[in-house]
Amino acid sequence: MLHSPAELTPTPDTLAHSLARPLHWLATATAMAAVIATAGLVEPATGIPAATPEPTANGPQATAPDAAAVTYPLDCNGAPQTVTATAQGDLDGDARPETVAAVRCEAGSGTPPHAIYVLTQDRTEGARPRVVATLLDTGKRQTATELTVRDRVVTATLLGYSAPGVPRCCPDTKQLAKWRWSDGKFRQELTDSAARSV
Repeated sequence: MLHSPAELTPTPDTLAHSLARPLHWLATATAMAAVIATAGLVEPATGIPAATPEPTANGPQATAPDAAAVTYPLDCNGAPQTVTATAQGDLDGDARPETVAAVRCEAGSGTPPHAIYVLTQDRTEGARPRVVATLLDTGKRQTATELTVRDRVVTATLLGYSAPGVPRCCPDTKQLAKWRWSDGKFRQELTDSAARSV
């Protein structure tokens, strides 16, 4: 049934019960804020938590041994030793990097042969780096270039001589050599069946 405009006009008695006062709205707003805040605190466990940084199991990342801080087992007859190339990487899977160093004697002329050494450093504070393996000895009379460590494999290009009469200034053979830690020692893998002439 439709009402006339006169029937919709509130009387003084109905105003007291049906009209909202400012205090009523303030109380309603405060109650709603409390409900929302409580709902935020009791969020279901399936919610996505805030991202937190992953803890590191071994603390700060270990640094590779310093190749310049080592005295190498290389007899240079009084001449200085020179580190010509280095490469770093974890070779034995212990989560600590080793350093591989190509070292030779300084000479006034010719091309002195290289030795390639693997260096490690103990975890104790103040420990110095030390040689733990020789990958290439100077007796092979080869020069090492392009020294790298990747996927726990040491790789170097070895330049050498096809005959004793070849001048020491000018190596005429080239081969790619790899060393991998296996069963407690480094094993060499020659990628070429024989040294190629250059």
